[in-house]
Amino acid sequence: MAPASKAERKAVLDAGAWMFNVVTSVGIIMVNKALMATHGFSFATTLTGLHFATTTLMTLVMKWLGHIQPSYLPLPELVKFVFFANLSIVGMNVSLMWNSVGFYQIAKLCIIPVLCILEILFDKVRYSRNTKLSIVLVLVGVAVCTVTDVSVNSKGLLAAVIAVWSTALQQHYVHHLQKKYSLGSFNLLGHTAPAQAASLLILGPFVDFWLTNRRVDTFNYTTIVTFFIVLSCTIAVGTNLSQFICIGRFTAVSFQVLGHMKTILVLTLGFLLFGKEGLNFHVVLGMILAVIGMIWYGNASSKPGGKERQVYSVPSEKTQKSSQSELDQKV
Repeated sequence: MAPASKAERKAVLDAGAWMFNVVTSVGIIMVNKALMATHGFSFATTLTGLHFATTTLMTLVMKWLGHIQPSYLPLPELVKFVFFANLSIVGMNVSLMWNSVGFYQIAKLCIIPVLCILEILFDKVRYSRNTKLSIVLVLVGVAVCTVTDVSVNSKGLLAAVIAVWSTALQQHYVHHLQKKYSLGSFNLLGHTAPAQAASLLILGPFVDFWLTNRRVDTFNYTTIVTFFIVLSCTIAVGTNLSQFICIGRFTAVSFQVLGHMKTILVLTLGFLLFGKEGLNFHVVLGMILAVIGMIWYGNASSKPGGKERQVYSVPSEKTQKSSQSELDQKV
């Protein structure tokens, strides 16, 4: 009964972490959509800096309360992570500006195969045929329901490539740092959030002016706009924390695959809250394919050999008998 109860507890915690991420991620997208589309606050990079500033305050309070223990992260590792993370944020914003919405969505889908390449190269992960096919089905489903017109230009393509690779490297690096330095989600946020907040609040206004030709300091901050900014920052604390929790419990690839469930939820909520325009057969078909693919991925990757890290060691009498136990399986 002990192994079963331990497995059940892990499943409950995994489900809770995932639901935490889904709720906060979908919530912040809905709030930001209202903030930017309805109220015209289009300073996405500066807003992200405010998100990390709020997250920094949360980590300071948690440290003061004793819930975050002292930990160590070398400065070169921190600088590398912040570089990838900030490049991902700016790259995604520039990619959205320079590309059609269709090509922007195609680029976001490419993060999964890039993460698979990183896991194969650096983590020695091997995927089964069913796991690979389930990932393909998720990508096809999301593409069918989100991609409309696809037009591309040279500078848009460059921005998309930078955005995809920096996002993949940042998410892969989260898992790497947590494992290498035994950092919990709160600990890692305690190291990275202040650095990201400072850098984005300094660079953000200049990047946003370049992207929108508008100055963040001259914007008309009405009561309702200020309320949505505060609400966005509050939800962002949960979004940032839940991302680190999920990547720590799963892998960056699993986080991305299951993350497309948020895309489906955002589309569905968009149709319910903002009208059913654009809801048609191929959108519904894409949603169904994506959900089937996610269920298939969860089932295929959890089976023996579905997705496992190869451990190379010198064979011996003991290791030959227990070779199967040396595969570090990860869901």
